[in-house]
Amino acid sequence: MTGISSVVGAKGLMQVMPETADWVAPQVGLKEFKLADPLDNLKMGTWYLNYTHGEWDGNSMLAIASYNAGPGNVADWVTRFKNEDVDSFVEKIPFPETRGYVEKVFENYWNYMRLYNPDMAELMAKYDPARSPVAGR
Repeated sequence: MTGISSVVGAKGLMQVMPETADWVAPQVGLKEFKLADPLDNLKMGTWYLNYTHGEWDGNSMLAIASYNAGPGNVADWVTRFKNEDVDSFVEKIPFPETRGYVEKVFENYWNYMRLYNPDMAELMAKYDPARSPVAGR
């Protein structure tokens, strides 16, 4: 996993851009780092994801979009699209990769919650019985 690199230059498991790593490294106390080093990559990626959550007052959708497309792009979209309806906002994201990334992250999140959080599974089944963890049994 140390050789993972995207077409735009993001590196490692957390797909951290080198420029982002240069900014994050001092924030996490790394004087020297290698994005190919899983520990450095995870430390910087998780710090940056937490940072994006703080920048968007805990709004995970905007934090995830920022992590993928950059905070400047997301700030522009928030201004343009007004962020009133989450689903509508996601559909308007002009970067297909970011739109797909946000959709996939939250699809996986809700699947995880459905499978591992009994209260959430019960609530989801109430609104969509087909998505119940016991559907088909």
